[in-house]
Amino acid sequence: MNEKTFLANYDPKAFDIPIVGVDAVLFTYHEKCLKVLLVQRANHPDKGKWGLPGGFVDLGRDKSLEDTVVRKLKEKTGVVPPYIEQLITVGNKKRDKRGWSIAVCYTALLAHQQCSINIDDVADVQWVDMAEIGQVALAFDHLELIREARERLKQKALYSIEPVYALPKSFTLSALQHLHEVIIGKSIQKKSFRRRLEQADLLIDTGEKHTVLGRPASLYTVKPSAKGHKFVRNLEA
Repeated sequence: MNEKTFLANYDPKAFDIPIVGVDAVLFTYHEKCLKVLLVQRANHPDKGKWGLPGGFVDLGRDKSLEDTVVRKLKEKTGVVPPYIEQLITVGNKKRDKRGWSIAVCYTALLAHQQCSINIDDVADVQWVDMAEIGQVALAFDHLELIREARERLKQKALYSIEPVYALPKSFTLSALQHLHEVIIGKSIQKKSFRRRLEQADLLIDTGEKHTVLGRPASLYTVKPSAKGHKFVRNLEA
């Protein structure tokens, strides 16, 4: 039998097929807090609980897993991330009451966007303060996925300025430092932080000012080259 004949007679339904879907952990910085995007489930299972936006792969519409996650984000929240990166894949027979389930989890960091409900299996959509996430009734294994994404974000904040993508297009150095401190969970020496930014040469002074507590502060934007840049050493308190 040649390959063409084999494929013509191949029956994918001859084997057990698990439920396959995607989840997305999206972080933003709003009201001086790190927040994660959650949707409230309108249907069973775990009806009424909060969870990560996501859904099942549509074989007829999605050419890739990335297509699936972007499509489900648009449908369920109206939020469009500027990028999406794969975080972790989980699969077992316990995580979903409907059966053996595989979920490919993605994560992204983005400037605050307003949310909207566009689909009937979502009751509400909110950015939830990460400091309160332990008090939220979460569906499936989504708390573990959020914690996994939170830890990756923390590590990135230690060796890069990737957190800048959660800020508006123009921002102050104080705002950027505070965001790093919120993510890392500790204070950073101001002089050390700014010296590290100067050495890396990743920012552009817009020439504009923002008044904070009566004092003008310079506004900056980030250079395209900043995306993949890593500091020589991790940031220190």
